[in-house]
Amino acid sequence: MAAAVARMPNPSGYQEVTALEEELAAAFGTRRAVAVSSGTAAITTALAACGIGAGDEVLLPAVTVVMTVAAVVAAGARPVFVEAGADGRGLDLADLTAKTGPGTKAVIAVHLAGRTDGIHDVAAYTRTTGLRLIEDACQAQGTTTRGRPAGTVGDTGCFSLKDGKIIACGEGGYLLTDDDALGDRAAAYRTHWQSPAPDAPAGSRLGVNYRLAEPLAALARHNLQRFPEALAHRRRQAAALHRAVDGTAGLEPIAAGDGDIPNGYSALWRLTLPAPRAFAAHLAGLGVPNSVGTHRLTAAHLHPACSGYATGDLPRAHATVDTLLAVPFTEHDTERAIEQWALTIRQEAAAWKS
Repeated sequence: MAAAVARMPNPSGYQEVTALEEELAAAFGTRRAVAVSSGTAAITTALAACGIGAGDEVLLPAVTVVMTVAAVVAAGARPVFVEAGADGRGLDLADLTAKTGPGTKAVIAVHLAGRTDGIHDVAAYTRTTGLRLIEDACQAQGTTTRGRPAGTVGDTGCFSLKDGKIIACGEGGYLLTDDDALGDRAAAYRTHWQSPAPDAPAGSRLGVNYRLAEPLAALARHNLQRFPEALAHRRRQAAALHRAVDGTAGLEPIAAGDGDIPNGYSALWRLTLPAPRAFAAHLAGLGVPNSVGTHRLTAAHLHPACSGYATGDLPRAHATVDTLLAVPFTEHDTERAIEQWALTIRQEAAAWKS
């Protein structure tokens, strides 16, 4: 990993933000970290720092949350949805290649539920084509892939500090990069371009206010000190639920990819029960939180808010989301609560008919 180096001065004079950025870069082994107001802001900032905007196309998985899509649109670019891989993992490289055109400037790889499926294949593709690779690692703090932290494989990785994340401060985000020029542009963009970048002096471009507030930065610094402990706790939670549920008919555990050590953000199964979306919603109604049933996760090309960007059917992405049971955790979920979730899942799966 590259050693952290001094960053450009923060024109706001925020000491907690500056310290947080230095500590995040050191914790993840990158040259730079840039703190922003949310995970979505981190993705938009990363795109702007990569010079991506109006008229550009960004390839991203259809298996993603709408926040990723919103960030692309906020940057002025057009999202282009890519089919899921043959086993529902990552991006289908054939579809990725087919949809790369003259207007394509970047690929966003999304690490849902802390999984980085296929990131190294995507990275090889972007190196060959000269495209920027941005990792949406908002759910992947602490995941490693082939010994590298998620979010450090591409040009930049984007993270959330929202409550529920393993490092959290209520609301906020950050991006990581080893590219000093990209880091300088990100820092300038997030504060109305009040600081310089190598190709743009301070005040020479328009930016936004995506600054992270000092009190939130102070809280994030406190929680960053607890990161190893919090990460281990989240992995224990996921392992406990899998031990209690694996082997239940109709639920197939989704193993981590080769070389990946997930952060335990969610326990994951593929549902083979009839009407899997209805089953996920049924579990949510019984108090078992899950991405499809509780948060209404839908393949992005089928989400009503993204209808203007859909360009065709993506059956594997559709099936991947609709058969997913992803049970996320927070640090406040007790062993008793997890035991009750497991009991509910087992009982309801056995009784489920339609």
